[in-house]
Amino acid sequence: MDFSIFKAYDIRGIYPDQLNEEDAWKIGCATARFLPSLVTGYERGQANARSLCVGRDMRTHSKALANALIEGINAAGINVIDIGMIDTPQMYFAVNHLGTCGGVQVTASHNPAKYNGFKISGLQAKPVGVDTGLKDIKHIATALIHTKGRVTGSIEKYDLTADYKNHVLKFLKPNIKPMKIAIDASNGMAGKMIPALFGDLPIEIIALNFEHTGKFKHEPNPLIEENLAGVKTTVKKNKCNFGICFDGDADRLMMVDEKAANISCDLLTALMVPYFLKKQPKATVVYDLRSSWVVIEEIIKNGGTPRRERVGHAFMKKALRDSHAIFGGEVSGHFYYRDNFYADSGLITFVHVLNIVSEAKVPISELIKPLRRYYSSGEVNFEVEDKQAKMNELAKRYNDGDIDYLDGVTVRYKDWWFNCRPSNTEPLLRLTVEAKTKKTFEEKFPEIAKQLGRPVKEKKKTRKKRKKTAIKKKKTHKK
Repeated sequence: MDFSIFKAYDIRGIYPDQLNEEDAWKIGCATARFLPSLVTGYERGQANARSLCVGRDMRTHSKALANALIEGINAAGINVIDIGMIDTPQMYFAVNHLGTCGGVQVTASHNPAKYNGFKISGLQAKPVGVDTGLKDIKHIATALIHTKGRVTGSIEKYDLTADYKNHVLKFLKPNIKPMKIAIDASNGMAGKMIPALFGDLPIEIIALNFEHTGKFKHEPNPLIEENLAGVKTTVKKNKCNFGICFDGDADRLMMVDEKAANISCDLLTALMVPYFLKKQPKATVVYDLRSSWVVIEEIIKNGGTPRRERVGHAFMKKALRDSHAIFGGEVSGHFYYRDNFYADSGLITFVHVLNIVSEAKVPISELIKPLRRYYSSGEVNFEVEDKQAKMNELAKRYNDGDIDYLDGVTVRYKDWWFNCRPSNTEPLLRLTVEAKTKKTFEEKFPEIAKQLGRPVKEKKKTRKKRKKTAIKKKKTHKK
């Protein structure tokens, strides 16, 4: 077994060189030995306490890996509820809806077609990462010998589409107005779930890349600018209200307005703040530390309690649970909801956007316009071998600012700030710089970037666009 497939939050590798059916069997068996041991008290008496949900995405090798995974789970004496080809957020719903001790989704999310992997959830769909069980599962799996043995677990097949649809649509307000929306499913799971869940609504969906062919027309990562080209062209050509591009397993999305301008995910978080705080005044809202100052300003302005958190779904979900926050947003396109078991969901985010746009008297661009008040680099990657030493250098040089080390190093001044954090798996530092004025941004971003050395090479189109726009969040800042 290739140990490198075990990442910080999931298991992922190239099929079949790094990850194959034998690995899947061992991981299934190890997961089935570990997760039920965490069930205590009341949960132990529930009907499905010794069962695991298993789902998969649309990749050509996902079914074979899921079958091997199921065999491994059964070999450990644990039952399986096979819920078929689903989006990853449906797994979080299934674990809670069926009361299992956890679940495994076979998916490589936004990675290219040659990749696959496993996202593991525990009781109540709590994430299983390196610090919450994945290290234990790795230890068990790498010591196992694949043997058929005597299988003692059972398999049941469930189709949860109807129940899942009811759950997602319970967040939709009645009588939404007719809209025209461009949706790029990235040849991923949104291509199955969007028609199944939203086909009855008074919205016209112009579908891009909904088919499952085993290939991706573009990489299923909506955060890469060139992957938004299709949805932007469609929005402008068809005069849509807005457009959305989903990632491969439909737990993340990127949105563009009716003019095909990007709506960064921190600005989308800020947009949703008054919408949620109107439902529950003074509630906590969680945001990741890369987010624009706009987010905390909107939370405070609307009477909420801001909670700043480190990057990553495991940390965001724990923060939501600990603070009983009403929702949270990440720059990566993950949005989390208290009433969705503190889990993220691209489809539920889509529902909340439908509600906001339907109630608004102006186009989405006008709603976002007042939030485009600062200048940001977005997150830019730099190749750095000694990541900690470089972060120490930055902390020392900018020690006259307000410094914290929640995730990497963050330094704040009255008119600008930056965060520099390390990649968990690569020799990369990720830099975000934001300033209140264009002049300050154009001074500080190159100043820090120069200290980090060589940026990761970008494709020509993306590099040209970054140079042209300087990633400015507001074109009309000075009027």
